[in-house]
Amino acid sequence: MAWRPLRACWQGGSQDCQNLMRMTGWRTYRRPDDKSGGHGVGWSPIIPYSFRVPDGWDEVPVSIADLGGTEIDLRFANPKEGRLFVIVAPVRRFADDLDDATIEKIGNPDKVINAFGPEVIGENVEGKVLSSATAEYSGRTYYQFELEPPHVFITATAAGNRLYLFSVTANGLQWKRHYKDLKQIAESFRVV
Repeated sequence: MAWRPLRACWQGGSQDCQNLMRMTGWRTYRRPDDKSGGHGVGWSPIIPYSFRVPDGWDEVPVSIADLGGTEIDLRFANPKEGRLFVIVAPVRRFADDLDDATIEKIGNPDKVINAFGPEVIGENVEGKVLSSATAEYSGRTYYQFELEPPHVFITATAAGNRLYLFSVTANGLQWKRHYKDLKQIAESFRVV
């Protein structure tokens, strides 16, 4: 049975959606409303986000000693398929007048990937962007990028006073074997 996205799946999930995901071996992660993180001066509560992963992907503990420090909100991984992480950064780091940010107010896709891609891959993104796209879901715009090397999908959006960067990456063999699933994971990211 082929998976077909249902609008309700992205908005909390109906019983039919949950049954469909169980049948296909995919599950949805939604950031709990009461999860800590991102506190301090000028911070608002993090608006929850969600994404889909195949069975076998598990949450990995995040430490402030990790690369990305306190801005990495979540990590998931599957040793055979790849890994992902979510960076939630304060918009004020990039612009002073954005209390209700949208990704369009931060910049066009080229500006966003050139400014934030290095935060994700640890180096300049010049010549590494294979493709970019813009998508809209429930009135929110998402920029989607594929970079190589390293093999990575990045989905970026903004909400409240935060920028959300969702990164899905894999080594060469994982990329070759699981490209379609990795892309589907990246495209499933939503701020709810």
